[in-house]
Amino acid sequence: MRALITGITGFAGGHLAQTLLDRGDEVLGMARDAGQGLTHLSREIKPVIVDLRDPLAVDTLLRETQPDAIYHLAGQAFVPLAWADPWMTLENNIRPQLNILEAMVRQKSGARLLIVASNEVYGRVRADELPVKEDTPLRPNNPYGVSKVAQDILGLQYFLSHGVDVIRVRAFNHIGPRQSPVFVAASFAKQLAEIEAGLVEPVLRVGNLEAKRDFTDVRDVMRAYALLVQYADPGEAYNIGAGEAHSIQSLLDILLSYTNVKVKVEPDPTRMRPSDVPVIYADNSKLRTKTGWTPTCKFEDSLRQVLDYWREEVKSRVTG
Repeated sequence: MRALITGITGFAGGHLAQTLLDRGDEVLGMARDAGQGLTHLSREIKPVIVDLRDPLAVDTLLRETQPDAIYHLAGQAFVPLAWADPWMTLENNIRPQLNILEAMVRQKSGARLLIVASNEVYGRVRADELPVKEDTPLRPNNPYGVSKVAQDILGLQYFLSHGVDVIRVRAFNHIGPRQSPVFVAASFAKQLAEIEAGLVEPVLRVGNLEAKRDFTDVRDVMRAYALLVQYADPGEAYNIGAGEAHSIQSLLDILLSYTNVKVKVEPDPTRMRPSDVPVIYADNSKLRTKTGWTPTCKFEDSLRQVLDYWREEVKSRVTG
């Protein structure tokens, strides 16, 4: 299969590229900048630099690549940044996807388009609605969630109105090596690695430790993407998550158990969100039934690998 990944130099994009290469797919990629997520595949893949907000550039990209499948991962994925600049997030998440959909219609593309939304589309979930199913009402409570609802529903609309072969995925939190330290697991791991190396004072700064989230290893999530492109029904939405909730406190406790350094944990007001859902986790039965997918990476093992990754990153910084 000839696969095009948008945002291929990002955290998820780099892992998806590896997953598809391992399956024997031909992988093409685009990005707005060089990024860090594809450095491990720099010899195998040379991404093209394209601004997906430019409809002519998107039209050219699809005409030149002629993919069988498009994995649309590009976008702004950090909730606090969406609070700081809502319009930037809306523009960077909605407009590129609209350009892809329009180009597919103009070119009568038969490619299968996988659209990546988020658990943030569900927003304010009630306790009696857990675990979250695909038919749970969408109540986004932050600008990022709104942008993802727009992406999700745009995909549905173009399937219904134009017959575009769209799959909508709602991915819950994923973790793994090479993730940006703006996200919680990587943030804690990076801080611990820097403390171990003696680069900073032994103080670990945290946000809300009470929140409970559904964390899945990024490699399991990317495997789900590939399986859905192969087996999913067009137009349908699928949750991707491990199906269990872990508190941020438990995530921190596990990481702390992997180090001998003594640290002081301090709340950081800048890491608190204006609106936060206490607990959310996925009902993944629809995904399991359709594809046979099941998560293979243990939460504790994923966190150990995240910490080991940041230890290597800090070591390379120290040694030059």
